[in-house]
Amino acid sequence: MKLKEDLNPMLLLLFHLMVWIYTFITFLPYYLFSWVSEPVGGFCGTEEERAKRAKSISVLGCPEGPYRAVSATKRLVTSMHPGVDTLDKLFEYAAMRSPHSKCLGTREVISEEDEHQSNGKVFKKVVLGEYCWRSYKEVHTAAYQLSSGLAALEQQPKNNIAIFCETRAEWFIAAQACFMNNFTLVTLYSTLGGPAIAHGLNETQVTHVITSRELLETKLKAILSEVPRLQHIIVVDDTPTSWPGYPHGITVHNMAAVQKLGAKPENATRERAQPLPSDIAVIMYTSGSTGIPKGVMISHSNMIAGITGMAERLSYLNETDTYIAYLPLAHVLELTAEHIVVSLGFKIGYSSPQTLVDQSTKIKTGSKGDTSVLQPTVMAAVPEIMDRIYKNVITKVEEMNCVQRTLFILAYNYKLKQLAKGYSTPLCDKLVFRKIRSLLGGQLRVLLSGGAPLSASTQQFMNVCFCCPVGQGYGLTETCGTGTLCEQWDYSTGRVGGPLVCCEIKLRDWVEGGYRSKDKPHPRGEILIGGSNISMGYFKNEAKSQEDFFVDENSQRWFCTGDIGEFHKDGCLKIIDRKKDLVKLQAGEYVSLGKVEAMLKNCPLVDNICAYANSEETYVIGFVVPNQKHLLALADQYSIRGSFEELCNSKAMEELVLKVITGAALAAQLERFEIPRKIRLSPDPWTPETGLVTDAFKLKRRELKTHYQDDIERMYGGK
Repeated sequence: MKLKEDLNPMLLLLFHLMVWIYTFITFLPYYLFSWVSEPVGGFCGTEEERAKRAKSISVLGCPEGPYRAVSATKRLVTSMHPGVDTLDKLFEYAAMRSPHSKCLGTREVISEEDEHQSNGKVFKKVVLGEYCWRSYKEVHTAAYQLSSGLAALEQQPKNNIAIFCETRAEWFIAAQACFMNNFTLVTLYSTLGGPAIAHGLNETQVTHVITSRELLETKLKAILSEVPRLQHIIVVDDTPTSWPGYPHGITVHNMAAVQKLGAKPENATRERAQPLPSDIAVIMYTSGSTGIPKGVMISHSNMIAGITGMAERLSYLNETDTYIAYLPLAHVLELTAEHIVVSLGFKIGYSSPQTLVDQSTKIKTGSKGDTSVLQPTVMAAVPEIMDRIYKNVITKVEEMNCVQRTLFILAYNYKLKQLAKGYSTPLCDKLVFRKIRSLLGGQLRVLLSGGAPLSASTQQFMNVCFCCPVGQGYGLTETCGTGTLCEQWDYSTGRVGGPLVCCEIKLRDWVEGGYRSKDKPHPRGEILIGGSNISMGYFKNEAKSQEDFFVDENSQRWFCTGDIGEFHKDGCLKIIDRKKDLVKLQAGEYVSLGKVEAMLKNCPLVDNICAYANSEETYVIGFVVPNQKHLLALADQYSIRGSFEELCNSKAMEELVLKVITGAALAAQLERFEIPRKIRLSPDPWTPETGLVTDAFKLKRRELKTHYQDDIERMYGGK
């Protein structure tokens, strides 16, 4: 998005005069001696020259590929260091290299209190202190003791063990403990409901589960009778030390007690059952956006290859950096990211979506969120979170007075031009964008986006206002979360970069959808990813494994993603569609639901949207979670009264919102048949807890269809 504004000529002239005087008096020394006209990322050349630089090439010269990173055309890379071919060896290598460096950090809880809202709701608020750190050596020792303790509790090598826990330092330590003794780790999202938890534990036949006190008491305890094989529950929290009232045959332990057991000489000296590279490290359940989650079997060698590919693309990071961890560790994006951090030797500070920033829901007013205290330099985010940040900042810009808004728009447009030339703008960053940048701690130097496509407008805005590159990547659980990643200096939008050095990518024609590798100007087709990072298949689902995976004549393993991509001339990939998101209307037009949603989510009135269509109908409909502030303003403009919930259920408001959305769709150049003709407003946000989106905030279309079935019948039936 390029910000524009009709500016009064006299005001503009006065503004320029003020800026030049202020710059001359205050910032001239900074401008002359600190500002260096060097390209972002250290790459010399204009945007045109950078665009010609190849990131990947088709090694056979065919438009369908396979495409490989320029530095890996002859051989794909499988490991970072000789002999470091399993996850336990990776962390052991990191601990030996930097034993006393900070590794994992957690904030101290100073106080907790209930805050009563005027509507009668009660929110728990916390005041948090500084980060307390454990060194690499301390983390390695803690993991080793826990691993030995689990073995003493009769957890067997190559048998499954589950972690059902929120993202925290103990999750990472428990994972390392599992890898050390070749316990196969099963990951379960902390947001799962009772039936899904029971299904996961029973399907994987676990006898040991690691969890938190809160999840044990609120979710796990209620379904224990449905999990007959379960024998041991290890609680990561320090208190209490005894756990009465649990079914016969189930013993509850504190993690500290299990570590103490593991530290006993007879257990500490027990020989470890170290894994082989081919052994299964993790059974990771997919987010289940299109149905029942599938358990993906990921070997140690799969993970090592994926980590190696990402670490090579992020080699500009080093031991001085700090990563903030708040995404679900049960998701491949976060698990891979944290292993990349330790492979590069810097530190991880733990957070949560409820405590991330000063304005987060659990942070007491006046106290600081995690980004303000930690001041991370590296952060990963899913597009849903980045879209929220973007909309919040845009709203604040709209509320600025005329002079402030003028300054912001001029600085924004100036910086866009400089970034296009490959140069940084330290003066604008200091004068205009410093306050926005401080929302995420003020020290970010790379922001990584994954899990779903990020809109070009959001990516461009974040590039400018947070004064750091926003790198899009592409990967799936089945590929260890790795496939492609933008290079540091690449400020182009809408693309996900070239293949990593660990894998190669081919495009397969999808004739039904109209995508072919010989398309002009860019070859297009279904994305197939091959390499050592391709997982072993689906747990207890051989039929689906054979459908989605195959091995070619060169013994290369491939995964068929179902996503549609196109390769640009410089070897960068762009995701343009998804096979399951494409619907053929009754008149024969194909509608990409994902494309419609991506375009309309940029509308300030829309917090979230799900487009829906089926082949028996002639038009698209939509379910919309409106932005409360903008909806109330729209209602006030047309003198419509009522609470937010009442407005969402108002037919008059539906028509007004639809009019705004239609305008936004036309401005985004959507075709008429792609624009929703009817909508349903939802007063309740879609969160992982509602079961309508995944933990990565991807839409669960099947669940959304069921949830809004009556509205679908109304909008298509004319009721």
